[in-house]
Amino acid sequence: MFDLIKAHQLNIMLVLCGACATIALLLIITQFISRSRKTILILMEVVALLLLWFDRLAYIYSGNMTQKGYIMVRVSNFFVFFLTSAIVLVFTGYIVDLLTHEGGMKKAPRRLYIVGYAAAAGMLMSAISAFTNLYYYFDGANRYHRGNGFLIAYIVPVICPLIQLSVIIHYRKKFSRLIFASLLLYIIVPISCGILQIFAYGISIVNMSMVLVSVSLYAFTHLDINDEVKRAHEIEMNNILGERVRLQRLFDQTANAFVSAVEKKDDFTKGNSARVAGYAKRIAELSGKSADDCEKVYYAALLHDVGMIGIPDSVIKNEGDPEKWDYEMIRQKPIIGAEILSSITEYPYLSQGARYSHERYNGTGYPEGLKGNDIPEIARIIGVADAYVTATSKKRYRDARPDFVVREMLVKGAGETFDPDFSKCMLKAIDEDVSEETRKRSAPLETGLECGAYRDTVSLGILADESEKRISFRCGPSDDAKGTFSAPSIILFDSYDERVHTGEKAIKEYSYLEYGEIWFDDNMINNQMRKAEVNIISRAGKNASGGDGPAEYEIIAGKYEDHIRLRMQGPAMSKELIIVLPDSSKSAYIGITGENCSITDISVEPTGVTLGQGDIPRIAEAISYTDHLESDISNVQIDTNRSASTEGIKLNDSLRISFHTMSLPGASFIWHCPYIILFNSDDGLVGGENYIEHNVIKLNGESDNQDDPARNRFVMKKKDDFPGWEAWKAANKEGLDCEVTIDRIGDRVIIKTENLGISIESITTLPDKNGNVFVALSGDQCALTDIRIS
Repeated sequence: MFDLIKAHQLNIMLVLCGACATIALLLIITQFISRSRKTILILMEVVALLLLWFDRLAYIYSGNMTQKGYIMVRVSNFFVFFLTSAIVLVFTGYIVDLLTHEGGMKKAPRRLYIVGYAAAAGMLMSAISAFTNLYYYFDGANRYHRGNGFLIAYIVPVICPLIQLSVIIHYRKKFSRLIFASLLLYIIVPISCGILQIFAYGISIVNMSMVLVSVSLYAFTHLDINDEVKRAHEIEMNNILGERVRLQRLFDQTANAFVSAVEKKDDFTKGNSARVAGYAKRIAELSGKSADDCEKVYYAALLHDVGMIGIPDSVIKNEGDPEKWDYEMIRQKPIIGAEILSSITEYPYLSQGARYSHERYNGTGYPEGLKGNDIPEIARIIGVADAYVTATSKKRYRDARPDFVVREMLVKGAGETFDPDFSKCMLKAIDEDVSEETRKRSAPLETGLECGAYRDTVSLGILADESEKRISFRCGPSDDAKGTFSAPSIILFDSYDERVHTGEKAIKEYSYLEYGEIWFDDNMINNQMRKAEVNIISRAGKNASGGDGPAEYEIIAGKYEDHIRLRMQGPAMSKELIIVLPDSSKSAYIGITGENCSITDISVEPTGVTLGQGDIPRIAEAISYTDHLESDISNVQIDTNRSASTEGIKLNDSLRISFHTMSLPGASFIWHCPYIILFNSDDGLVGGENYIEHNVIKLNGESDNQDDPARNRFVMKKKDDFPGWEAWKAANKEGLDCEVTIDRIGDRVIIKTENLGISIESITTLPDKNGNVFVALSGDQCALTDIRIS
């Protein structure tokens, strides 16, 4: 290795000199270094350049017997020793600059000043040595030889850097990671090479190493600058983002404060704007909008009703007949809102949202009667969200409408009153909310009831289904029940919101049906039970001795199809009831109530028993609506949502399925109709082994699998012969014939059907074009008969 360097060291020295010169020029034009630091770095590169240049000349003129050679050998060797100490002095100045300017120290450590004086002394000694031959001498052939005091020359380049190293390590926290590394290299590498130099004669590895580390100083400085710039950029970006967040928070607080002030004009609208904004944002998210666009939709929806501030209180708080309201004044609300928000020129979409959110897709809205896509997109989103929140909120002239009633309103209005795509997104949001609410509600909300007058307090309904439940509670007379009748009872009912209702309007809206009321003695009221049988198991049963404290009551309830079994036990008796519902499509809830009593410790827990065929003795024939002609596959009656389905029909290329459908008597919504299920399973059954569902198409024009538009493309159109939704429901109740065509082309399945003016085309892209695919019919509260396949 040494021989290789020795053979090429003159060329290596020349290359390193060029590198130093280049770096010095680059430093001159560098803008991002402090003036003092730049000056010192340039001086270090120049000193390193001259050191290596004179060292190279010393080798070139060694042994040259000319007058020029005689002079150049002496001059060059002098500068080699002189500049070796000089580079230590300049490096000391570099450390001092870093500590005082970059490190923030008021004064550099004393050790560095000692090093500076020693380096200056070393430079003076190199001048003395030139005349005394202390460090070196020349023979008669004009060749360099080490003098008796040669090792003295190494005191400054070896001892002084060790002192510098102690300072660097002591104050390492004052330097950045990269600068600290460069300083260590600058000291350790030359010292190591200096030790080697003592034993390696005729090769300038110390000087070459000092030039190399000088070059590395520039490289590490630039890397450090890059880090600084990057950190500064990150700080600047964080500041910008922080400022943006602060401005966003300020805007949000201002907007909410403004909305709160507006909503104080009408107690019935409190919180509605925030709900509209929340649903509008969800619609935007479900339709695939960017996060930025979703935020725009949110704030436009939040502020869409600010025009209410310009409507007189006499109009807003009119409690009379809605038909006698001043609609001309009400129609000014979006115009006033748009004028207020138009001054926020940075966000023009706010004004758009306020002005056009009451326009309707079919052109029947206001203030301009815009139609279809002429209505700004942001306003179409807000219009759907606002319609839902308005309908589900309590007003002066009406109660809040149930979700399922409003859901039907949106299904009917899709493509008519509301944008069809955004309506579908709102329906999905409603279905998700209802599903989440159902999941959370697995037990009564109440753990106790204080019952006064007859049925003035009733618990939330407890569902009776195939999973048998044990309901228990304690009950005793209330404090003011002296001399009055006091007893608990249960109400057996069906209702969309799982609550007992008495008002005519609520009974209609929630499809409330009360089967009867049962006490824990011999009393029972039969309202809508098709049949009921009671078997007294024992009298004066559990807690017969009673005492003055509350008695314990227990009900074990289960349902299979249209039959319910109740085992009731109280202080007076233990009995079993078999109750037959009007038909299998009905649900059954148990509401706990009482009269002049205090009910506590209500609990519901599963018994672990799942009821099936034959577990409840049948006391009445099942009501069947499929007693009609049966064709290629068996008729099927679907009592509740997808509770039954036909066998799967394997799809190879093309199919035509014809069938007769009739909605069950209890059906009340437009989605109570047939469904087409496209699926795959090992046994060809819906819900079978390794079941994968590709699409579900409802004949009312809905599809349950539209999360991935690339996988399912669904188009529903209302033809000119569409009779309207009420007529559509009536025709389904009466019964109608339907036909569905299904074509498989490679990995695509195309399903087409048209019924009573509702035209549907669905294209499903299958994940595996070679896999098996099946089609089955199902639905909700409908009977499918005369099913023919061709």
